[in-house]
Amino acid sequence: MNLTLLDWIIVVLCLSVLFFSVRLSKKFVKSVVDFLSAGRAAGRYMITVSQGMAFIGAITIVGQWEMNYVAGFALRWWEFIMAVVLLFITVSGWVIYRFRQTRALTIAQFLEMRYSKNFRIFAGILAFISGLLNFGIFPAVSARFLIYFCGFPLSFNFLGIEVSTFPVVMASFLLISLYFVFAGGQIAVIITEFIQGVFSNLTFLVIIAFCLFFVNWDQIFQAVITAPKDASLINPYKTSEVPDFNFWYFVINVIGVIYVKLSWQGTSGFNSSAKSAHEAKMGEVLGNLRDIPKWLFLVFIPIIAYTILHHSDFSAIANDVNQTMGTIGNHEVQNQLRIPLVLSKILPVGVMGAFMAVMLMATIGTHNSYMHSWGSIFIQDVIMPFRKKPFEPARHLKVLKISILGVCLFIFFFSLLFPMTDYIFLYFAITAAIFVGGSGAVIIGGLYWKKGTTTAAWSALITGSVVSVIGIILQQIYPDFPINGQYFWGMSMGVSTLVYVLVSLLGKREDFDMDKMLHRGKYALKEETVIVDQVPVKGLKMLGMGKEFTKGDKIIYLTAYTWTFIWIVVFIIGTIINLSGDVPDSSWMSFWKTFVLINLAASFIIIIWFALGGIKDFREMLHRLNTMVRDHKDDGTVRHETPEEKIELTGETLTSNLQTEPVKD
Repeated sequence: MNLTLLDWIIVVLCLSVLFFSVRLSKKFVKSVVDFLSAGRAAGRYMITVSQGMAFIGAITIVGQWEMNYVAGFALRWWEFIMAVVLLFITVSGWVIYRFRQTRALTIAQFLEMRYSKNFRIFAGILAFISGLLNFGIFPAVSARFLIYFCGFPLSFNFLGIEVSTFPVVMASFLLISLYFVFAGGQIAVIITEFIQGVFSNLTFLVIIAFCLFFVNWDQIFQAVITAPKDASLINPYKTSEVPDFNFWYFVINVIGVIYVKLSWQGTSGFNSSAKSAHEAKMGEVLGNLRDIPKWLFLVFIPIIAYTILHHSDFSAIANDVNQTMGTIGNHEVQNQLRIPLVLSKILPVGVMGAFMAVMLMATIGTHNSYMHSWGSIFIQDVIMPFRKKPFEPARHLKVLKISILGVCLFIFFFSLLFPMTDYIFLYFAITAAIFVGGSGAVIIGGLYWKKGTTTAAWSALITGSVVSVIGIILQQIYPDFPINGQYFWGMSMGVSTLVYVLVSLLGKREDFDMDKMLHRGKYALKEETVIVDQVPVKGLKMLGMGKEFTKGDKIIYLTAYTWTFIWIVVFIIGTIINLSGDVPDSSWMSFWKTFVLINLAASFIIIIWFALGGIKDFREMLHRLNTMVRDHKDDGTVRHETPEEKIELTGETLTSNLQTEPVKD
């Protein structure tokens, strides 16, 4: 076994903190909104740190390592362009702001408000199927990591019967995740994910610092230049032979970041958990800075592993890793376990335990979020629209938990039986595209275009699904099919968007009442809109800083802008230099060394800043949950109320929680 007693003590202490947090959150779950959306009480730092951790489960770390081991630093260079796209999305509040204005608990609830009940049901079913297939490999990848990293035997004897370790490990962390969700719903998810996020970022920095002492930059350079000439790990302009994770993979990702905003429902609880639309928007802005420690870890560690496996100074470690990998028959599983095996050979006592705790918490945290999301979506968007009468609150919570249990059982057996035949991220792309291939056009069109029609929504969603299913079938029949999952995702996005626009323009010309759906104008909910000043939009306000912005908000925006544009300038200068002549690999190595050190320094600042902000948000969230008055009618059901009706929330009179009359099918 690779872990010492001290390592296991660290793991147990971390899990104990999470169990205590879950018990704390349990008493605050008093309504369906509490269970589904944390009572809409979370602040920006709680949202951004928690959601960031929900996105980075053990499977995400392994998948990113798998990709960056092939692509190296080179792919990160092209992602500097994506930084502009991400900045535009976050500072503009792209999709997230308008969605929060609708007060919908799920995307599919919004789809009923915007289109029709039948379309909501169809979208809910499609999202659920897509999500389950995508989620289905999570337990398998996570369990394999835990087994090989810890050095567990592949089987053990129990009462004279030889039992495989694999299903036992899967069942163990799935049961913990299930308990967390059952006990505190989305409140527990946000609190535990926040704690995990702070601890994980600290551990990431410790591991990076250790690796910088274990492997020097000369050794890294000597190893990475052994890569094939046109598959460079450091020169992004010499990557024409990089398989799968190349420039076109990046281009499709850029388009996808814009297109699928809020389409993917694996962390849907976070989409409606913010205490206001402005807080949701600020959480998105902070997300650009939050990810600096994470992305540094995900890019740099594969480079370290590549160095250890390709440099003669580390031949003994490389031989041990290769010997273990030789016992694994599946090539795709070998790719997943290569870097975890390297880390298990080099990390010192204590750091091993901390990293094991991070991966275990990441595993539990992601399974918390995804089981909560897919189980909730099945009830909220598939079952509830069929009911003529809403569930009673207690019954509603019970059926939500039964649905979550069903999701847990499905992914356990799917992981146990499904054979991996592709890279993790390519599998993610094609299974997610069953829904998100067409849903992006439907959501963006529904929130921003008053001429979008229900018929167009049906057409786009079906088109995207068909393209993706065809891709899955072809890849199963022909394992070496030349078009990978990423390309099928790109095709589904393009065709679905074209279909949505054409069908809308060729259909009926009646405009949709956007103000009513978004609670604007005479439908505004004043208690959710905090106007700081009334100065006309000019100067810095043109960068997206509107009437709700405090001085602190403006500083955050300017910081995000500045950080992004520094790297854009670097990208432009670097591109000009490379187009002017050949840049030696040694110069690229010097650049990446500087990049790592700058990001390492920024990461320390971000961790302290976000931890302090999150603690403040945590106290305010608990106070809000402890004092707010629950409205049990607010359960995700679309109700059609008269303008005169009022809803009393938190002791304040809110203008009617109006939902929009759906367009007839």
